[in-house]
Amino acid sequence: MKKILVIDDEAIVRTSCERALGPEGYEVKTVASGREGVDLLRKESFGLVLLDLKMPDMDGIEVLNLINTNWPNTKVVMVTGYSTVETAVQALRLGAYNFIEKPFTPDTLVAAVKEVFENSGDIKKD
Repeated sequence: MKKILVIDDEAIVRTSCERALGPEGYEVKTVASGREGVDLLRKESFGLVLLDLKMPDMDGIEVLNLINTNWPNTKVVMVTGYSTVETAVQALRLGAYNFIEKPFTPDTLVAAVKEVFENSGDIKKD
């Protein structure tokens, strides 16, 4: 099973990700903060992290840097409602696989996740 961790401080986003990705066969776990996400990554491996850019405790760029350093085989797709060209470019330069703007549709989310798993031969699928 392909495991996805959703790190987002908005409950509606976490729920939307579970509802869109669960029926597609993905195992989805969600947390509400960057710190919770990093703690869970220390305990479990995930093929993909859907990561909010703006969060109160640790911003997405901090979490992205920790993921790249400690779990380099885990892909990251940044998710944000504060999208600018600069933040997208910064996230991609720092190693994010892709970038999704909020609000997103379930189809957009599923397509972005499928692309990550289909195009990443080295991604963890368990």
